[in-house]
Amino acid sequence: MIAITGTPGVGKTSVSAELRRRGYEVVDANEHLRAHGLLTEKDVPRDTFNVDMDAFNDSLEEYRRKDGIVFIDSHLSHGTDCSRIIVLRCRPSVLADRLRKRGYSEAKVRENVQAEVLDVILCEATDTDIPVNEFDCSEGSPSDAVDFIERILNGETELGLPGRVDWSGEMEEWF
Repeated sequence: MIAITGTPGVGKTSVSAELRRRGYEVVDANEHLRAHGLLTEKDVPRDTFNVDMDAFNDSLEEYRRKDGIVFIDSHLSHGTDCSRIIVLRCRPSVLADRLRKRGYSEAKVRENVQAEVLDVILCEATDTDIPVNEFDCSEGSPSDAVDFIERILNGETELGLPGRVDWSGEMEEWF
């Protein structure tokens, strides 16, 4: 199982749709969590639900046993037992525009953009023993991202090693 992860708004859903279009199986973690009753109490100030990550991870065992490649799409997927983590990234100004178009509150936009600037998900991913690659989805298409992923699947595992995407120059604007 391969995790497709990143801050909300970076392009996980679009990349996952392209993976499906190319014939890959992709688990929509949000759908999976709802279907398995794994969303716990609501975190009202952050406008999100809490998830029991151990139960979530256990519930994915059926996908780990499958032959072939299965992707899991979620900003939480890097916290599961997977064989590789692909962290999708997005320039903070582009991310903010995407989140505003979704109707996110300014507080939620700021929280997510700050997480992207600080590499929160990348740091969490690299704090595991699982191989990690990152891809900048600020420009280009979901097809470009899937081409990148397929190159990794075909053995070019050194592509997009962590640390090549750096938004620290935009820090002042968001803090």
